[in-house]
Amino acid sequence: MSTKKIYLVRHGQTDYNLRGVVQGSGINASINATGRKQAEAFYEAYRHIKFDRIYYTGLKRTRQSIERFLDNGTPYESLPDLNEISWGKYEGVPMTKDEHSYYQGMLEKWSDGDLDFSIEGGESPNMVFARLKRGLEYILSQEGETILICMHGRAMRIMLSLMLDYDLRFMDVFDHHNLGYYELTVKEDGKFILDRYNHVKHLKIKGLIG
Repeated sequence: MSTKKIYLVRHGQTDYNLRGVVQGSGINASINATGRKQAEAFYEAYRHIKFDRIYYTGLKRTRQSIERFLDNGTPYESLPDLNEISWGKYEGVPMTKDEHSYYQGMLEKWSDGDLDFSIEGGESPNMVFARLKRGLEYILSQEGETILICMHGRAMRIMLSLMLDYDLRFMDVFDHHNLGYYELTVKEDGKFILDRYNHVKHLKIKGLIG
């Protein structure tokens, strides 16, 4: 396999993000006005990059976030295997004090190694890991040396753990921001090198992040 460069970016802000409402694979929300500004800032900063292929999830907020890059004839594809984790019965539920306590308890279970634990009706980290692995293997099997992938916060943390062979218990070390990105190099032996971590300079220049 030849060397590849991957830009892994999170989608733009949605109203669910703004209100602190749980939003997973079961919520197909659009990006909001701020999200559109973030998407434009990302495009303006990196439109000079000649992407060979572009991938986004089965949820419209990811396509909307990189829409400008799709207009130049670059091959693109929607891959539902890259979707956000399903939060089950908590999808679309405001983060009240009780919900926040439950959420923190769930994160503690994961960090303690219970990676098969999931919210009722939702997915566990191990379940998401399995489908992301399938999606990543597909992407790497395709032609193209410079690749843009737009996905979701929790799924990105799991994807980065997969790429970097990092213990999934500690996936929260990978911070993320709406339209912030990670840059990785895939070497010929299939190993990933992290070149940039949650890069947000393009957002700071536009006053879209403190």
